[in-house]
Amino acid sequence: MRLYNVARVRFVRPLLLAVGTLCLSTASFAQVDVSVDIAPPELPVYEQPMCPGDGYIWTPGYWAWGDGAYYWVPGDWVMAPEVGFLWTPGYWGWRGGGFFFNEGYWGLGVGFYGGINYGFGYFGSGYAGGRWDNGHFFYNSAYNRVGAGFHNVYNARVSEAAGGRVSYNGGKGGIEARATPQEEAAANGRHTAPVAAQTQHAQAARNDHQQRSSANHAAAPVGRSEDSARSGTAVHPKDLAPVARSAAPNTGNPKTDQKYQKEQDQLYAKQNQDRQKLQQTQEKEHQQQSRQNAGAAKTQQLEQRHQQQTQQLQQRHTQQAQQMQQRQSAGSGGSHGGGGGRH
Repeated sequence: MRLYNVARVRFVRPLLLAVGTLCLSTASFAQVDVSVDIAPPELPVYEQPMCPGDGYIWTPGYWAWGDGAYYWVPGDWVMAPEVGFLWTPGYWGWRGGGFFFNEGYWGLGVGFYGGINYGFGYFGSGYAGGRWDNGHFFYNSAYNRVGAGFHNVYNARVSEAAGGRVSYNGGKGGIEARATPQEEAAANGRHTAPVAAQTQHAQAARNDHQQRSSANHAAAPVGRSEDSARSGTAVHPKDLAPVARSAAPNTGNPKTDQKYQKEQDQLYAKQNQDRQKLQQTQEKEHQQQSRQNAGAAKTQQLEQRHQQQTQQLQQRHTQQAQQMQQRQSAGSGGSHGGGGGRH
C-alpha cells in the first residue's frame, strides 16, 4: 500500500500551533503547520559529493512531507549566508499525537536538531565537520570530501552518537534527546532562515517522483553523490531543471526594485546562455565520437566528463544566485528572519 494511503494528516490552525509551540523547547519553534500520523523513514546511507569550493558548508539530506507522502531532499553544499554562520539541520519531532517538522536555520552556533545522527559531522549534537577561524572556514577531512586544492583542512575524529538511522525525535522508537542550554541559546541568538538555494533544492526534490519514499522504498533515494549521479543526476545541461527565478524584489523603493530586477533578469539570461553553449559543445563531441566509432569505454568516459561539466555549471550558477541574493539583501538593509531547528 502506498504511503499516502496510510498516513492521516491534520492541518493545525495557526493559533493552536502557536499555543502548542510555546509548550516545546525554545530550540524547536519553527514547526510546519501539518501533523503527520506516521514516522518518517529511516535515514538512507549515501555518499557526500565533493565540496565545490571554500565557504560552502554541508547541509545533510532529510525526509520532507508533501503531496501526501514523504520525499527525500538530498544533502547539498551551500554557501554560508554570512561569515561565521553554521547550519542547524531541521528534524521531525513527535508532539501531541503527531510528527511535526522543525525547520533548519543558519546562525552563529549550532542549535538543537533532535539528537538525530545525520552523519558527515552532524552526529546528534553540534557540528564536527568544520569550524570558522579568522573569517575562513576550515574543513574536517575526516567527515568531508574536499579536493587537493583546499588549504583550510584539518583531520580530527570525534565520538559519534548512537541512534543508528532513526530520523525523528520522540514517540515510539524515536531519539530521546533534549536541547541543552547551549543549544537553546543558539536558537534564541541571531540566526536566519534557509537561503533561496536551499528552498529551490527542496522544491526540486518534491517535484522529482523518484525521491518519494513510495518510489525508492524508503531505503535508497536518489542523492547528489558522484556515484548515484551516474544513475539519476543530470548528465547534460538539457537534463537540468529550468533555471530558477528569484522572487521579485520588494524593498519598498521602486527604483531599487527595478534595478535589482534588471540584475536578476540579466543573470537569468546569462545562465541560460551558459547552458545552451555547454549543451552545444557536448553535442558536437558526441557527434565527433560517433563518427569515430568510439568503443563503450570511451563513450562512458565522455559521459562522465559531461556529467562533471554539467554539475560544475550547476554549482557555479547556484553560487552566483546566492551571491546576488546576499548583495541585494545587504543593499536593501534587510534584516535576518527567524528559523527553527531540524534534520
